Amino acid sequence: MDDGYFGEDVAATYDQSEGPEFESAAVESAAGFVAGLAGDGAALELGIGTGRIALPLAARGVPVHGIDLSRAMVARLRAKPGGDAVGVTIGDFATTRVPGEFSVAYLVFNTIMNLTTQTDQVACFRNAAAHLRPGGCFVIEVGVPALRQLPPGQTVVPFHVGASSWAYDVYDVATQAMSSNYVDVTGGRGAFRSIPFRYVWPSELDLMAELAGMRLRERWADWAREPFTGESRKHVSVWQKL
Repeated sequence: MDDGYFGEDVAATYDQSEGPEFESAAVESAAGFVAGLAGDGAALELGIGTGRIALPLAARGVPVHGIDLSRAMVARLRAKPGGDAVGVTIGDFATTRVPGEFSVAYLVFNTIMNLTTQTDQVACFRNAAAHLRPGGCFVIEVGVPALRQLPPGQTVVPFHVGASSWAYDVYDVATQAMSSNYVDVTGGRGAFRSIPFRYVWPSELDLMAELAGMRLRERWADWAREPFTGESRKHVSVWQKL
């Protein structure tokens, strides 16, 4: 089993990101949101990565277990203070089972889209539901597909343009396949990296939840519970196990 698209080259700099999701206020807001759903129970993070959310959640007293395919990312988690106290199972979070029953399972920062087929995304919902106790919740943070930015005939949306680096998404509206692509130039030499995704609509996620025996409980524009509207660029959705 390899690390997929999140090997050592990505893990080494992952926590250095300057994106808004990595700001301390955003991290604490997410951890507080999940902790409120966990109550006196345990939390399961699908795609735990370097522990960006898991560690502050555990610091709040919530027992956390994670599933992740990337040993390189998990090694970064283990090296952080408190990292050894978080249980991690290496595997595909769409299908890997771990012992125990959880009050909340969560999947953040567009990670549901790392599953590149609808079948795998449906399996992920079923896997989350199988780990939850009755009344438990599954939380996903994911972007709203940016198709409104695509004029007719265009398939590319840039999201970063710098002096020596560029990043852009490529969409296939017929299949819901997309990729995020990164170009970096250092010392006159260029490097290219591409990560495949499958974008998914909120209503489609609701149907996946229904197939897994869950129903929508709440949906917000962010972790601070701002209202979700037609202008929202992402959503935080909570489904409850029936």
